[in-house]
Amino acid sequence: MRLRTVLASVTAGLAVATCVAATGPANSQPRTNSCSSSVVIDGYSDALDKTEFQGTFVGNFSALALDGRGRIAALSDRSELFTLDARTYAPRTVVHLADEEGAQLDSEGLVVERDGSRLISSETEPSVRRYGQDGTLLGSLPVPQALRVAPAGRAGRNQTFEGLTLQPGGRTLVAAMEGPLAGDDAGIRRLQTWWRSGPQRDFRPSAQYGYRTDTGLSISESTATGDGRLLVLERGFTAGVGNTVRLYLADLSDASDVSSVEYLKEQDGVRLVRRTLLADLVDCPSLDAPAKQPQPNPLLDNIEALAVTGHAPGGRLRLLLASDDNQNAAQITRFYRLTVRLPRH
Repeated sequence: MRLRTVLASVTAGLAVATCVAATGPANSQPRTNSCSSSVVIDGYSDALDKTEFQGTFVGNFSALALDGRGRIAALSDRSELFTLDARTYAPRTVVHLADEEGAQLDSEGLVVERDGSRLISSETEPSVRRYGQDGTLLGSLPVPQALRVAPAGRAGRNQTFEGLTLQPGGRTLVAAMEGPLAGDDAGIRRLQTWWRSGPQRDFRPSAQYGYRTDTGLSISESTATGDGRLLVLERGFTAGVGNTVRLYLADLSDASDVSSVEYLKEQDGVRLVRRTLLADLVDCPSLDAPAKQPQPNPLLDNIEALAVTGHAPGGRLRLLLASDDNQNAAQITRFYRLTVRLPRH
């Protein structure tokens, strides 16, 4: 179904119908909704799959964030930034983003600042740029040379800033590399941080950390938990089998600053980021979800976006995830609602 200006009202009904079996607080969910001892799936919605809004394709979602007004900012990797209704996911606005030359971004990471501006990471160079709510380009952050795509640096094409998040207090920004740098261990990704010491908007490059992923997986998203730690999505795809998506908790507090380490291995004196597996999403109940291609669990797809949307009883976090359908008929734009209990520090 192709929807344009009437999408908002129709989508509201679809979203309610899709998620009706999973409403209510997470602590009322039956045990069968557990993905692990730490994670429960509360529902999913395919309401936006293969739709349009104001003539723009709705999909290709690579990042989510709360917009400060009770709505959800949803970033497409095709340079579109949507505002969605937090309950139904119906689009309310869309703006187009471009670089300094007016060219399209490969936009992957999203942070909404307190002043309403948006920090957007792009895999192309890579870059982190600041935009106004109307899509106006306001500036950009410096990026260490080694993290740039070869031949300018040592990063691979489409293997750069996949995750972007702001730590509590708003002074530390963290970008997660999707893949390794040339010369680094193939299983290690770098997390780059920026720091600002005052109320000005200027961020300066700061510490860098090494993060080891599971074999065959890459980082598809990262977001702050609010207590100084990060949630990290690791994702992979095998043709004929489907997606692997795992949710990890990452603690940077004891990790070494590796910004001066040219080739990063698990060498003496280097402490990598500590991580804890919260759930392998293949273990979630399928909720009778349909799949358009082989998947080890039909609920799974190419999940790239993750945001903390609130708190549940007992100090748990409510999460919203979204898949990137790549505007592909064999993939789905799907939203997932999870509740997660974090282990203590």
